[in-house]
Amino acid sequence: MLKEFKDFAMRGNVVDMAVGIIIGAAFGKIVSSLVKDIIMPPIGLLMGGVNFSKLFINLTGQSYETLAAAQEAGAATINYGVFINTVLDFLIVAFAIFMVIRQMNQMKRQEEVAPAESTTKDCPHCLSTIPIKATRCGHCTAELASA
Repeated sequence: MLKEFKDFAMRGNVVDMAVGIIIGAAFGKIVSSLVKDIIMPPIGLLMGGVNFSKLFINLTGQSYETLAAAQEAGAATINYGVFINTVLDFLIVAFAIFMVIRQMNQMKRQEEVAPAESTTKDCPHCLSTIPIKATRCGHCTAELASA
């Protein structure tokens, strides 16, 4: 059973998937930091100094100064500011993935469009199609110059 598990775990696609998940998690942290620390502060400033991560609706009826204070007290809250940040995280990650996939598809299309190397040529005398390595035309028997 241990050998079977080792064979399964060491398959190329399993290892590739594991590497992809690890890199994806690290990329997610970078994007979260980008949204939280770089994108949201200027947006909040443009909207009158709003810090989205601190926006919440308190459902208990008591008054709390900050989201942290409400959470510490165990109050039920709707954290719509955190939700806005999470949506922006998702949109940025989705856009980045879209751009990578789009680039890969363009490269794949270029490979498909590349013309295959020709294996035939036209006889200069009778214009019949003949193999590219032919030295004599099979239709008119004319001798052909070697390329």
